[in-house]
This record gives sequence, structure tokens and C-alpha cells, in this order.
Amino acid sequence: MAKEDYIIVTNNPMVYQKYDGQRKMIYAETSYEGLLQQVRDKVHEGHHLLSHPLSGSVKPNETPYKSVMISARPGSLSRESLRMIESAIEACKKFAFRTETYDEAVHRDFQWVDLNLIESGMESADLM
Repeated sequence: MAKEDYIIVTNNPMVYQKYDGQRKMIYAETSYEGLLQQVRDKVHEGHHLLSHPLSGSVKPNETPYKSVMISARPGSLSRESLRMIESAIEACKKFAFRTETYDEAVHRDFQWVDLNLIESGMESADLM
């Protein structure tokens, strides 16, 4: 899969700063749940999920940052992608967020974790 075949949807400034201009990106300063809702809107437009919206072992209430890969070109509605993103949004709603208590160093750590997760996904996609 060529890098033109996917879009990275992110609220992580570290991902945006590193890949802006190199990859197709949608960047939004929003919450974790807000990011998932934006991805859901793209799925409704016919984009397919290429990475799981809850990938990694970091719980949604522990990190404010998330990056998700979706197909660059919309097609028909993917019921599987819709089911996964709706399920992720519901899971997100079950947690009480505590990220507002984190200092800047913790935010940078979570940005780095998310960056590494999405880079792993991009590497796999780029090899396809």
C-alpha cells in the first residue's frame, strides 16, 4: 500500500509535526473521544479503518492522544469499520478521564507512545 492510500487522523501534535507534508493527515485539537467521533464521521463517508481505534495497551482514560489510519479514498460503507469505531466510542465513554492532571512531561510521553504505535502501523502499510 502506498502512503497515498491512507490518511492519518490524529490529535497528537508530535505525529502532526513529524509527518505533516509527508503523509495525508487530518489533525484536530480535540479529545480522545472527539478524535474517535471524527473517525466515525469519515467511516460514514465510506473510509475504511486500517488500524484499530483502540490499538495499544494504553486505556482511553489514561492518554489524551490517538492516531488512527483510514483509507484515503472513500468507498461503500464498511459495516465492520463502523462496528469497530462505534464500539471504541462506547468503550471510551465507560472511562473517567484523568488526563487533565498530567504535567507536560507525561503528555510528551503519551504523545511518544502514540507516535510509535502509528509508525508501526505505517511501516506495515508501506510494506503492503
